[in-house]
This record gives sequence, structure tokens and C-alpha cells, in this order.
Amino acid sequence: MSRNTKINVLLLIVVAALAVLPLALGLGDHKEEPFTGADGEAESAITEIEPDYEPWFSPLYEPPSGEIESALFSLQAALGAGVLAYYFGVHRGRRQGEQRALERARDAESAAGGAATAEESTAERA
Repeated sequence: MSRNTKINVLLLIVVAALAVLPLALGLGDHKEEPFTGADGEAESAITEIEPDYEPWFSPLYEPPSGEIESALFSLQAALGAGVLAYYFGVHRGRRQGEQRALERARDAESAAGGAATAEESTAERA
């Protein structure tokens, strides 16, 4: 197994552990909603510290349910991943194209150099 394959397998195991361990260990069982996002956690912490706190502004759009909110968040993550993948794909494609162009230029240069050497040796014989 190559070094890159070993690293990829190790990373997959770590990601799987990060996803499964909180569920397997029962982390968050003492809470009403065990795995809420950071926004919900921050809101509850602020209301514990300062019960009279009023937010400075309200959201532009409040989804009607948590499922829709989760779906919109997933869509946002998928779009962001798509944009990043496109960028890195274009960048890699350009780099590979430049390398191929350099290789072709070297091949053409060496072929032209070989032809010139053959002409010189023919001229020397005559």
C-alpha cells in the first residue's frame, strides 16, 4: 500500500470516528436537543448569562421548520464544495496543460536539434 493510500485510509477512519463517537458515547444525552448547532448553543448561553438580552438584529429569512433550515444549510455546503472543486479542477487542468505544452516544446526542440545534427554530419561527409 502506498503512503498516500495509508494517509487517506487513516483520514477516513478519523472522520468516521468523529461522526460515530459522540453518538456511541452518548454525548449530549442530558440535553433536550443534543446536537444543535452553535447558534442554538450560543443563544442558550447568552440567555443564561443575561436574561434581558435583546439581539441587535433579526434574520432576513426564518425557515418555517428545522428540516427546511437543515436542507438549506446542506444546499449551501454542497454549492460551496462544488465551487471549490471547480476552482481546484480548473487550476489543476491549467497546470497539466502547461506541463504538456512544455513537454511538446521540448520534444519539438529535440527533434529539430536531431535533424540539424543529421544535416551537419551529412555535410561533413561531403
